Amino acid sequence: MDINGMKILSIDDNQLNLKIIESFVKPLNLILNSFVNSQEALHAAINNKYDLILIDYQMPELNGLEFIEAYRKVDHIVPIIMITTFGKDIELQVQALELGVSDFISKPMNAASFKARVNNTLQLRKSQLLIENKTLLLEEEVRQMTKIIHENELETLDVLGRSSEFRDQDTGLHTYRVAKYCKILACLAGLGENEQDVIFHASPFHDLGKIGICDEILLKPGKLDYDEFEIMKTHAQVGYNILKDSKSKYLKAGAQIAILHHEKYDGKGYPKGLKGEQIPIIGRITAIADVFDALTSVRPYKKAWSFDDACALIKKERNKHFDPKLADLFLENKSQFKEIYDLYKDK
Repeated sequence: MDINGMKILSIDDNQLNLKIIESFVKPLNLILNSFVNSQEALHAAINNKYDLILIDYQMPELNGLEFIEAYRKVDHIVPIIMITTFGKDIELQVQALELGVSDFISKPMNAASFKARVNNTLQLRKSQLLIENKTLLLEEEVRQMTKIIHENELETLDVLGRSSEFRDQDTGLHTYRVAKYCKILACLAGLGENEQDVIFHASPFHDLGKIGICDEILLKPGKLDYDEFEIMKTHAQVGYNILKDSKSKYLKAGAQIAILHHEKYDGKGYPKGLKGEQIPIIGRITAIADVFDALTSVRPYKKAWSFDDACALIKKERNKHFDPKLADLFLENKSQFKEIYDLYKDK
């Protein structure tokens, strides 16, 4: 394995020893920085990238062990070879090893032994760097693949979410506006970014069950009679049944929204007649967004209401149809909803 160009930091208070190390290193084609002052060397080691540190034990200011102890607080990876004269002093060797020394070279230094130890240490260092690079490359590839999978999932969700509008061209951008309204209201209600993301991508499924309603009822230009309305109401359960067994967090939330978005805060909604906070917040949020957009949109059986008239209905129905806290948040911040209303009007 090629070690050319790898970078070594050499520290010794004796200039002659540094010159000897320079002569040993030169044939190996390595980059060598030499320091007499151990304090300056420590600063250089912390602020630069080295592949190997060679350090003498006996030095003024910081001795070898003190240098290693300070450096290992910053870097635990770069190998350190200690150049020593303590020979058979096992206690000092153990202390050095415990502080993070990788190997020892005894004085007086032998050129062949020096080169072999430095070469072996740098070969190992090069292997570690290659493994780190491959790990980082793999992590980046995983991140990119995860991003692509997520984008594909969102694209699929968008197509599926709009499928309920395919048979009813009058609904236009209804599901997209509802999604935008839901996200704003979720944010105002204090939900986290993940919950906002989920409700944005899940709320378009609120009317998915309408694919199970016949055209004579779904597209009827006039008011539905009792029996027709009872059939129309089944779309909440149909949408839930389609989505309930999904493993996707978005589709699971979509199932809940499908069956909850016609529940009313006073308990007079359908299909379960849930009341107050028995209705999960994603259902309470979608209820406001769906009704508001339905009011302000043209339908086969009605003209579009004005923005202000729809807001007045939200106020009137607080604590009846709608969660009063959410209704108040909507009305107190209606300029944010007006922006979506203006920007995404049906043509």
